Amino acid sequence: MRRSRVRRSAVAAAAVTAAAVATFLVPGGASASSTARQAALAAPDIPVANVKAHLAQLQSIATANGGNRAHGRAGYKASADYVKGKLDAAGFTTVLQSYTYNGATSWNVIADWPGGDTAHTVMVGAHLDSVTAGPGINDDGSGSAGILETALAVSRAGLQPTKHLRFGWWGTEEAGMVGSKNYVNSVSSSDRSKIEAYLNFDMIGSPNPGYFVYDDNAALDTLFKNYFSGLGVATEPETEGDGRSDHSPFKNAGIAVGGLFSGADYIKTAAQAAKWGGTSGQAFDRCYHASCDTSANIDDTALDRMSDAIAYAIWTLGAGGSTPSPSPSPTTPGGNVFENTADVAIPDAGAAVTSSVTVSGRTGNAPAALQVGVDIKHTWRGDLVIDLVAPDGTAYRLKNSSSNDSADNVVTSYTVNASAEVANGTWKLKVQDVAAQDTGYIDSWKLTF
Repeated sequence: MRRSRVRRSAVAAAAVTAAAVATFLVPGGASASSTARQAALAAPDIPVANVKAHLAQLQSIATANGGNRAHGRAGYKASADYVKGKLDAAGFTTVLQSYTYNGATSWNVIADWPGGDTAHTVMVGAHLDSVTAGPGINDDGSGSAGILETALAVSRAGLQPTKHLRFGWWGTEEAGMVGSKNYVNSVSSSDRSKIEAYLNFDMIGSPNPGYFVYDDNAALDTLFKNYFSGLGVATEPETEGDGRSDHSPFKNAGIAVGGLFSGADYIKTAAQAAKWGGTSGQAFDRCYHASCDTSANIDDTALDRMSDAIAYAIWTLGAGGSTPSPSPSPTTPGGNVFENTADVAIPDAGAAVTSSVTVSGRTGNAPAALQVGVDIKHTWRGDLVIDLVAPDGTAYRLKNSSSNDSADNVVTSYTVNASAEVANGTWKLKVQDVAAQDTGYIDSWKLTF
């Protein structure tokens, strides 16, 4: 009974949010404010038991296939087949989008719900692969199961959204968002412009959870923050996963992105424990990228709340809630991109290496908000010190080393005030591995003026 009272409070707050952010007319001319408010009231409570049943299936798949569901392993294909089978039975139009990475074939699962205006598409995604060390039930079975059960709820409700709904399960995220990059690159610029929002859910059931909201887009940020406010749950901006999950390729393509995250290997502070419960001084997920990321590595309350929030977002945005303004695209007219895609090996605990791009055809100085896009593959990103070196030799620190920064890869964009530098000339990305035992390479990097 108490759960029901909390749920009504959240729905009431959600309806206010929908009305607050609905500032345009939905296709067909209906009032976005009234339509989105009705959608918020109709959003279903996603049964956490159903979400956990999907997690149990993913655990069983991993157990039967060497203990993981990683790229190039049988467990990943079995996971994709499981998701696709559920969606096919529910009436979705599904596609296994294949691609090759490091000599192995992998697949994205793309599912479209029939109907809705495809010129106004809302897309939701999560990565389906695990690392080789474990079954990946929180990372990211939790997000995959949450969006799968929400998709099935769309089918059960016979939802007829104003906007088109699309769901994606990504492969090879753990190697640097390979699957989602492949998808974004495979979509024409015209079709990319039809994706009004992409929502990402990577780890939503951490055992020592936090409640983090992506702050990449103000409207989507507000949507989720106000939803959780209705539950009496405070949120914080998501920073741990910046540039490290599947929203990044969409954001780089100029698509508005949002999402939720319950924490990985960052340490919960005393203030966060006072706010959310759990244990301070411990990681949000002590089994992050480890063999113990099993079906026992899930907090049911966080998984339940975040799955319900996914449904609320889908019902609200799909029914005509406010279309977020797109993120600025680094390749829009008026901007110039200078890129180096040649791999450069980074020696373990060795000397710094550089990769160069030559900028030409510019006048005057570089901008005060020079965008430095970095894609570095490395097995322990905390070892890395990264600098941008201007043509005159001035170094701008992008990233320091840190023993707490234990994830793989650096895939992100930095902003540098380079207005004191002449734009034309040879710019360098300088990378040094300052600690032993891990290796990697510069995959690519770019400057956007």
